[in-house]
Amino acid sequence: MSATPLVEFQEVTKRFGHGPLVLDHISLSVDPGEFVSLIGPSGCGKSTLLRLIAGLTPVSSGSLRINGRTPNQAAAELGFVFQEATLLPWLTVAKNIEAPQKLRGIAAPVRSAKRQHVLDLVRLSDRADAYPRQLSGGQKMRVSIARALALSPKLLLLDEPFGALDEMTREHLNEELLAIREQQAWTAFFVTHSVAEAVFLSSRVFVFSANPGRISTEMKIDLPYPRTADTRLSRVYHDLVSEVSRRLRSVETHTA
Repeated sequence: MSATPLVEFQEVTKRFGHGPLVLDHISLSVDPGEFVSLIGPSGCGKSTLLRLIAGLTPVSSGSLRINGRTPNQAAAELGFVFQEATLLPWLTVAKNIEAPQKLRGIAAPVRSAKRQHVLDLVRLSDRADAYPRQLSGGQKMRVSIARALALSPKLLLLDEPFGALDEMTREHLNEELLAIREQQAWTAFFVTHSVAEAVFLSSRVFVFSANPGRISTEMKIDLPYPRTADTRLSRVYHDLVSEVSRRLRSVETHTA
């Protein structure tokens, strides 16, 4: 781990207009190469926190730095995968992946090479000429991830990307996501409502409380990488899922 955090929140608050606080005095730091998950009740500000990192909305007070810079200054180093795949239906898979690169003015030969590389990573090379309507839900999400990875991000933000998928597809994509990370070594912020998913993916899990959103507890996930289907069979994994679930229930009971 680096001595300098990649992402650092210092006493960050967020409110929209004159509304109530959404996030209250958030302080956390994440080092390069970490995979952190945010979990908590609906409305606790998890997605808002990702939007702050992405520079899509400003902090109300406090300090947020990415590699020592503001989110807007670091925007070129970020990739964002939303809950919905948000693919353009009139473009093929290949052209959907190239679209953000084209907006950044990346030359066509470079775009093509990056497109092919990420298609290979997500195992969709044979679907490059397909349209979104011809893809399954899991394939659409693979394309969305490939589109973000084509920008060569140092930091990948993922907002419940697998929430709408069936459990088997979701578990398989969790494994694929970590396999890709082993090759590309980006840092990840991952929002989920699934404790099992958070534990499987993460090096650390932050449990949030709501009204306003605060960090209730932080847990280090002491499971070795790489993680595979066998990881889910281990006693350590099940104990960690139980402990994170207990802490989340405590938060939800207190919030209620």
